[in-house]
Amino acid sequence: MSPIVLTQLATGLSVLAGAVLVKSVMDQKPMAGPFPRCPSCNGTGRVSCLCSRWSDGDVGCRTCAGSGRMGCSSCGGTGTGRPIPVQISARPTNRPS
Repeated sequence: MSPIVLTQLATGLSVLAGAVLVKSVMDQKPMAGPFPRCPSCNGTGRVSCLCSRWSDGDVGCRTCAGSGRMGCSSCGGTGTGRPIPVQISARPTNRPS
């Protein structure tokens, strides 16, 4: 084998090993962080566009740019569940003396 073929073989094997390593890390700890996957889009951040539900079979609108998929409204396109910001205010009760 020529040195060029050996170099290409080594490069291909290192790319494959890197891909396996990245996949094993992602399976153990996804990049989503502490938030769970969005149940509406299953973590993809995209859902079927309304234009794909029309009966004429035509797919494509400004929202999906012809892909048939639009951003998920439940997670905002992040693919993860978002905590809802809530502000709780407590007022002291006025007790008659």
